[in-house]
Amino acid sequence: MIAICEAKHKEDIYDIINDAATAYEDVIPADMYHSPYMPLDELEQEIGNGVEFWGYSDDDGQLLGVMGIQDKGDVALIRHAYVRTNQRNGGIGGKLLGHLIGMTDKPILIGTWQAAEWAIRFYEKHGFRVTNFQEKEQLLRQYWTVSTRQIDTSVVLCDERWTRG
Repeated sequence: MIAICEAKHKEDIYDIINDAATAYEDVIPADMYHSPYMPLDELEQEIGNGVEFWGYSDDDGQLLGVMGIQDKGDVALIRHAYVRTNQRNGGIGGKLLGHLIGMTDKPILIGTWQAAEWAIRFYEKHGFRVTNFQEKEQLLRQYWTVSTRQIDTSVVLCDERWTRG
């Protein structure tokens, strides 16, 4: 079941993000990884900045995965896509992504770590393509608030609506 996350889900979102983000520990630059990966105040800030989290729950109502979408005017950003470690590779991420894609007619952009090859393959499998270096840098500066170091170590993927537009 996919549904919008409510305030009561904040702790579950926090737990899922920080559980799943352990996959990045030995992949992204050491100076960019910290524990917890997303502190609770940062999660609250993201929600306050318009990231709308959607969750995938099992039949018992346990939240197994989350993915955010953020309206940025002329585009939508997919933000903070995570599935509990013990639930990976079961199709949850694809179901969430498909749901969020269907929610908007706007071009969709996704940022992730350059070294997170599994994440890049996941998005490519779902029709996204990696932008070139110049476009990536411009998009990260325009639509995200990230450090120069994060820009240098990230990629941006776009859907066909972006490519056509």
